[in-house]
Amino acid sequence: MQLRRLTVAVAVIACVALAGAAPSFAQPDWAPVGSATIQPGNETITDGAQCTSNFVFYDAANNVYVGQAAHCSGTGGATETNGCDSGSLPNGTPVEIENATQPGTMVYNSWIAMQQAGETNAAACDFNDFALVRVHPADAGSVNPTIPFWGGPTGTTASVADLSKVLSYGNSSLRLGLDPLKPKEGVKVATEGGGWSHGVYTVTPGIPGDSGSAFIDRAGRAFGVLSTLQIAPRVGSNGVSDVSRAVAYMESHGGPDVTLANGTEPFTGPLLPLP
Repeated sequence: MQLRRLTVAVAVIACVALAGAAPSFAQPDWAPVGSATIQPGNETITDGAQCTSNFVFYDAANNVYVGQAAHCSGTGGATETNGCDSGSLPNGTPVEIENATQPGTMVYNSWIAMQQAGETNAAACDFNDFALVRVHPADAGSVNPTIPFWGGPTGTTASVADLSKVLSYGNSSLRLGLDPLKPKEGVKVATEGGGWSHGVYTVTPGIPGDSGSAFIDRAGRAFGVLSTLQIAPRVGSNGVSDVSRAVAYMESHGGPDVTLANGTEPFTGPLLPLP
């Protein structure tokens, strides 16, 4: 959830394509991972609300984007998580990206798209929590799509089996920059909303400011975006929005046609055995 909210938010995850699908157009020349200043997991700040970016995307014109949760630009209270009736800042809103020299621009927000479309699918309203931020051209050459610590992503997947290992990387400012606390491992425990959301447990747990962060499966494939987290009584319980559905919805409702970028560094895999 965004840092300015003190209560529970919703975890959302999104994937853009089937696992192993080839990019639909040539990708940009990415900065070397050792010198890149913008990667998945960088903090984003929208009108004072801090979240975590998830995946890097690009389009046919070589525009570069980072994903975040739609609720990161929400204008209501912490309990307003239904995207079909909750307020949002408009597309075109500047978004600060950690280490960028210029603000990015929010060019798509699922809450805005669903309200404009008059969406009536209750599951989409509850769990479609995805926004796209275009990186300023001055910073596009400083981007690398590799997820810190884990490497990858290695592609995308539209499904993750229950009780399988999942991985994430959160970057809440509440961690005070302590890198060992940012990687998270966990287990998917449930599918909700007809596939729109994945329930997961993670160690360490998600905290305010982690919202929007990337989730990948044990093979490194992108599948979701953190939308909500449970502080109590089930510490470590997170709601992750399915990224494949979220991106498909975006592309069918006037948003950019994008490809999720694979990491340039090898995927390292999970560290812990399943509980």
